[in-house]
Amino acid sequence: MGRESDVRAIARRRRAARKSLAQALYQLQVGGQPWQDVHQQFVADPEFADADPEYFRDALAYIADQRAALDERIVAFSDVDLARLDPVEHGILWLGLYELSVRADVPYRVVINEGVELTKRFGATDGHKYVNAILDRAAAALREAEHGAP
Repeated sequence: MGRESDVRAIARRRRAARKSLAQALYQLQVGGQPWQDVHQQFVADPEFADADPEYFRDALAYIADQRAALDERIVAFSDVDLARLDPVEHGILWLGLYELSVRADVPYRVVINEGVELTKRFGATDGHKYVNAILDRAAAALREAEHGAP
C-alpha cells in the first residue's frame, strides 16, 4: 500500500508540475524572458507548492535550451506551419516531446493523456485533437517498442 500511495503522490506532483509548465512555456514564448526568470516566478507562487520542483526545473531548462530541435520534431510529425501554431499547444507539444525523448520513466500513454488534458484545459476548442495526433505520431517514432506493444 505504501508504494502505491507513493506512486500516486509522484503522479499528482508531476501533474501539477505539467500544469505550471504549460503556463510557463506559454509565458516563455510570448514574454521573451529568460527561462530562469520564468522559473523563479513560478516556484515563488504559493500554488506551485503541490508541484514537483525538480521535474518542473529540468523540463523548463531542457525545453528552453532545445526549442529549435523540438520545433524540428513538431514539423516532422505535423502538417501545420509553426508560425500558425497556437502558443499554448506549441508549449504543450514541446513538453510532450521532451517527455517522449528524455523521460523514459513516463509511459507514452501518460504523455499523450496529459498533453490532451492540458490542451483541453488551456488550449483552443479542438486543439486537443491536434495535440493527440502529433504526440501519437511522435510516440510511434520515438518509443517504437513501447508504442507497438499490445
